[in-house]
Amino acid sequence: MVRVSNNLIGLLNFLTLILSIPILVTGIWLSKQANTDCERWLQRPFIVLGVFLLLVSVAGLVGACCRVTWLLWLYLLVMFLLILVVFAFTIFTFAVTNKGAGEVLSHRGYKEYRLGDYSNWLQNRVNNTHTWNRIRSCLQSGKLCSNFQTLFANDTAQQFYAENLSALQSGCCKPSNDCNFVYQGPSIWNKTEGVNYSNPDCNAWDNDPNVLCFNCQSCKAGLLQNLKTDWKKVAVVNIIFLVFLIIVYSVGCCAFRNNRTDNWKY
Repeated sequence: MVRVSNNLIGLLNFLTLILSIPILVTGIWLSKQANTDCERWLQRPFIVLGVFLLLVSVAGLVGACCRVTWLLWLYLLVMFLLILVVFAFTIFTFAVTNKGAGEVLSHRGYKEYRLGDYSNWLQNRVNNTHTWNRIRSCLQSGKLCSNFQTLFANDTAQQFYAENLSALQSGCCKPSNDCNFVYQGPSIWNKTEGVNYSNPDCNAWDNDPNVLCFNCQSCKAGLLQNLKTDWKKVAVVNIIFLVFLIIVYSVGCCAFRNNRTDNWKY
């Protein structure tokens, strides 16, 4: 008689196997359709995740349902390593996102972001020229500031100052508040000639839609704020996923014990 734990592991891995197929197909589709660096970067996680889930699911399914003990042992080993990785990543996520927040400005609906407020590890990532060039390409190809310009095109200066901008919009699509540029439009600001700006972002700003503040420290800070918010959500999901993995691993251990007991009896 097939044990309940074997049936349960088989069912869970069958569902995971079904899930891996659309993930893998999405990765392959992105590899065929990719026109930008951003799209090419996205394809890899999908393909790796799809292949990983496919192989692990097959190992767990065959090991539990066909009583192949060595496959189930391999499955449990991978699950144990996955639990360690998810646990370590969750702790790491909380560690690198515990610093940094937007600066509240008087008479402004949006916040400003300073790169130095964030963890050194995150700062080092965005300060890497090669990495930032790829990120900037993604932001530009995603039409972040083009949509920003369209959305607030009819705002007067006072209306614009009252807008609740996202971290990326505030950091990349407009100049820093320190610059005191004259507002002409959401992405068009006039500099004051002959002024020595203490904030280097003021010199980096350009009204060219392809430049704007994509080379500014504030843009990097806005990205990190966005990343921090997303990683906090991921960390919560990881905790739930970790509990699920531990339960599956425990059931898998029961199925492995069943296989060994049945083999011993045989």
